[in-house]
Amino acid sequence: MNTLNIKLKPLTTEDLDAVLALDRACFGGLWNLETYQKELDSPNCELLGLFSALYPGKLLAMGCFWSILEEAHVTILAVNPQYQHQGLGQALLYFLLKAACDRGLERATLEVRVSNSAAISLYQKFGFKTAGKRPGYYQDNGEDALILWLSGIHQPQFQTTLAQWYNMICDRLSSFQE
Repeated sequence: MNTLNIKLKPLTTEDLDAVLALDRACFGGLWNLETYQKELDSPNCELLGLFSALYPGKLLAMGCFWSILEEAHVTILAVNPQYQHQGLGQALLYFLLKAACDRGLERATLEVRVSNSAAISLYQKFGFKTAGKRPGYYQDNGEDALILWLSGIHQPQFQTTLAQWYNMICDRLSSFQE
C-alpha cells in the first residue's frame, strides 16, 4: 500500500531500531532485539510495518503473525500512540489477514487483554469472534486474555470481504495526518 503518506513493507533487520522503539512505546519492551531477529529469520513469520512516506525511517505501526499449520496466530499489532485512532490499526490488520489468505491459511487467531476495548472493537469489526478466555495470561498484571478467532479466510468469498475492507481502509486513511 502506498496510499497518501503511508507505505507498507515487510520489516527487515535495518528496521530493528524503529521496531524496538515502537515496542517500547506500545508495550513497554515486550520483545527484545533477539526475539525480533528470530521473527525476521523465520519463514513462518510475517512481520509488516506501516511507514511514513514523508519520513521513510518513521515506523507508524507494525503487525506480526506466525503461520502454524492452517492458522495465522497474530502476535503483535502496535500503532504508535501518537497516530492511534486514525485507521492505521485497521490497515495493518487488513494486510496481516491478506497475507494469511495469500499463504492459504484457513483461520486467524489472537489473544487480547480483556480491558483493551479499542482492540477488541477493531477485531470484531473484522469478524473475529470470542472463542474463550485465558485466565491470568498477561504476566505484567495477571490480566485475562480473550481468545479471538476468524474462520474461513481460505474461502473464495473472503476475497470479496478483503476488497470491501480495502475500500473502507482507503476511505479512512484519506484523512490520515502526520
